[in-house]
Amino acid sequence: METKTNVIIVGVVFVLVGLGLGYFWGGKNGYDQGYQKATADIQATQAEVAEKAAGEAAKVANPFQSTNPLEGVSANPFKDAAKKLNPFAQ
Repeated sequence: METKTNVIIVGVVFVLVGLGLGYFWGGKNGYDQGYQKATADIQATQAEVAEKAAGEAAKVANPFQSTNPLEGVSANPFKDAAKKLNPFAQ
């Protein structure tokens, strides 16, 4: 009977030591790396979705994709604006 009790105690000790080492090693190598990878993936996905949404919003705001005809006008805005807005007034 005493031998059976010793075997049970030794088995319980081995199980506890195994669980402790598994917890330590698993937390150090498995969970933390997976958590960091998942966080990076989520951030990359959110950035991609935000960029796509911004592009869609820009297309909605400017559906014809027209440019500003007055872009780059600087020296004499009235003269340059007349040329850009009315090509026949040259």
